Formats: sequence, C-alpha cells, structure tokens
Amino acid sequence: MTGPAAPGAGPSVDAVEVAAYTLATNAPEADGTLEWDSTTLVVAHVRSGSTTGLGYTYGAPETAAYAHRHLAPVVTGRGAWDVPGANEAMTRAVRNDGRPGLVAGAISAVDIALWDLKARLLGIPLTDLLGRARADVPVYGSGGFTTYDDRRQEQQLRHWVEEQGIPRVKIKIGESWGSAEHRDRDRIAKARAAIGDTTELYVDANGGYNVKQAVRLAGFLDHHGVTWFEEPVSSDNLDGLSRVRAGGAVDVAAGEYGYTLSYFGHMLRAGAVDCLQADVTRCGGLTLWLRAAALAEAFGMQISGHCAPHAHAAVAAAVPNLRHLEWFHDHVRIESRWFDGALDPGGGHITPGAGGTPGHGLTFKTDDAEPHRVG
Repeated sequence: MTGPAAPGAGPSVDAVEVAAYTLATNAPEADGTLEWDSTTLVVAHVRSGSTTGLGYTYGAPETAAYAHRHLAPVVTGRGAWDVPGANEAMTRAVRNDGRPGLVAGAISAVDIALWDLKARLLGIPLTDLLGRARADVPVYGSGGFTTYDDRRQEQQLRHWVEEQGIPRVKIKIGESWGSAEHRDRDRIAKARAAIGDTTELYVDANGGYNVKQAVRLAGFLDHHGVTWFEEPVSSDNLDGLSRVRAGGAVDVAAGEYGYTLSYFGHMLRAGAVDCLQADVTRCGGLTLWLRAAALAEAFGMQISGHCAPHAHAAVAAAVPNLRHLEWFHDHVRIESRWFDGALDPGGGHITPGAGGTPGHGLTFKTDDAEPHRVG
C-alpha cells in the first residue's frame, strides 16, 4: 500500500510512529451518559529526514496499534507536500475495517502530524500554511462534570472566569441518562450564581435526555440565561435535535461524533443544530475539519471545535465562520503537562502561531510521558 512520492513532489515521508499514553484524572469524572477515571492520548510522529511532524487524538489505546499496522504503510513513501492525497489514501485503505470510531481517530492523528510536518519542512507556522481568517481564537471553559460537588464546580468556574478571564463556560448535565433532572436544574442555577450575569453559560447533556425532557428544560435554560444546549438528545436523533431547537431560544449544538463529511451534511440538511461541532481528532484531521467548516458556512452556520484545543488552534484560526473552541479540562491538563508550546487562554482566547515557531508549535515531552505509555 506504500505510495511513492511523485517526481518533483519534494521530500517524502520516511516513517510513521504511533504510541498511546494514559493519564488518570485528578478526580472521578462523568457526564450524562458515561463515567471515566482516565484519559488516553494517542500520539503520531511522522518523519521526513531530520524533520518530524506531531499529531494526536484521544481514544482507545488500540488506536495506536491500528495506525501502526494499517496506516503507516499507506503514508510511508508518499510526498510530504500532498497531505489531502495521503488522507484520501488512508480513507480508501480502511474501507473494509469501518471508518467511524478509532479508525477515524487514527487517520486524524496521522493527518494532523502530516500538516505539522509540511509546515515544519517549509519553516513556517501552521497558521501561515493554512492562512488566517482571524488572529485570535475564542475559547470557552469546559468541565463541570456531574461527579463534582457544589464546591468543586464553583471553584472550577471561578478559575476560568476570575483567574483566566474566560467569558464563557460549560457544565455537564443530563446526569444518569436524564434521571437526575432535579439535580441538573440545581447545578445550573448554582453555576449561574457563581459566574454572575455577564458570563455566558453553556450546558452539555451528552445525549442523556429524551426529547420531551429536553424541550421542557429549554424554558428553564432560557430563564437562567443559558445560550448553548449541547447534545440535548442523542446526536443520531436528528429529528429530536430539530424539535428541541424549535422548542426554545437556546442554541442547540451537536456534531462531535461526526466521523465523515456526509454525517455533517445530514445534520445540516435536517436543520438539527444552530452551530455545528466538529472534532479534528475524530473527523479525519485538519483536512476534513476544513471541509466541515466550509459545509457549515454554505448552510449559513458557524462551527465550533470540540475538545483537543491545541490540535484545533491553527485550523480554527483559518475559517471565517468559527464560533469558538472548547478549552476542555481533561485535554488541557494533558496537553499542558506533556507538550511544550501550550497556549495561554487568558482573556478568553488563544493566539496560535504568534511566536513564529514552525508547525503548530507543539513538542511532545516523550520522557515525561513514558511512564504512562500503554500497549
């Protein structure tokens, strides 16, 4: 499956290396439909001569093994300039394995590494390679897990708002598949009290409610000034999302589980969201995220980057219809700990490429992460 570099194509990809690292959370975490106590980072390094590109995703450790066995042979030997061609070659190669899920995560990690490699080979920031539609990328603080007690939730919210100056924050609701709606309402009210009236408040149910629950809650969200209702029902229930969207003033958002461009097309055609979400570490990397953003723009919609903020930073700056980027607690903790070049969200935005460092500006601290390597 190796694709040799075309004549005149410039440097070629010499090697692809992928590894997984698992870090325990600093407290038990849960959302509306899932509980976890660790997060796994899957790191891809793509080499051309003495230059290395870095990409990553979050997911099962098996993602690394899949990328090593099935994607590395496809990418190795290809021209380093032709990242969309490599992405298409990977997509075709996994046809019988099923692209959604960890396979898409593996493609995403390698694609991000290839874009980083290209920018480093050219000696320019990734923001210059992709182009800039904006200098700064707005972020929102994201966490507020359903396992948090009132004190921990308030501390986290106040850290974002008062210490970092982030003017928009999000908490998880839909606890226990929507069976603790009374506690959800109490936590929303306390979140609003903690952040005051001028900070935007978002909620994310992770598909935990049924349609009638979500519509009923929409009025309560309006009362507390909540402006973002993420996955009120399953993101596969496009009709349900549309009904929730029509039932209240709050913006409905979904799309984080989009693994293909057609998925986003179905969601937009159904009128299911007010803002499309896409995750660069799941949808197929920077290559597909840019296409998802263009598709959203064609429907008159904004796009929001889901999680993995440093992986999104440059590509988020490249599109005119960006709403914001999720500054997700779990991923920020890992990226700040294991990457050199982490960005500062002070004032509610990050500025990718400002230092002029080639590529996305991140370097993985392999030695620091090695004790946490798995698989």
